[in-house]
Amino acid sequence: MRQTPKLTVDGIAIFEGKLVLIKRKNPPFRGRYALPGGWVEVGETVETAAMREFLEETGLGTRIKKLFGVYSDPSRDPRGHTASVVFELEIIGGKLQGGDDAAEAVLFELDAIPELAFDHGKIVSDWLAAKGF
Repeated sequence: MRQTPKLTVDGIAIFEGKLVLIKRKNPPFRGRYALPGGWVEVGETVETAAMREFLEETGLGTRIKKLFGVYSDPSRDPRGHTASVVFELEIIGGKLQGGDDAAEAVLFELDAIPELAFDHGKIVSDWLAAKGF
C-alpha cells in the first residue's frame, strides 16, 4: 500500500484583539503552545475540520474567512509526514476554554507570541507578515 502524508488543519483567529492559541495536553510538544487544529476525519472537508477542531479545542465557534496556506514540510510533525491546510477564521460565538486535547485556550498579544509547537511559529510569522504586522 502506498503511503501518503496525513491531512491536518490549523486555524488562525483573533479574539478580543489577541491571537488564540492552545496549550497542548498531549505529546508531541506537551505543554507548548500551538494553533488550534488537528486531523481531518474521513468524509470531512478541510473547512469543516478546521471549524470543528477550533471549537473542540477553544470553545469558540468560527467561520472561514479565507484559506491562508498549506504547510507540508515532511519534518513539521515528529509523528510523521503531515500536510496542514491553514485557514484564517472569524470568531462568531462561544466562550474561551480549553477542551479536547488542549490543556487550555489562551490569548496572546501579537507582539508577545511564545515559541510554538510544530511549524506554527513559521505559520504565524507568515500570517503576521501577510497582514502587515
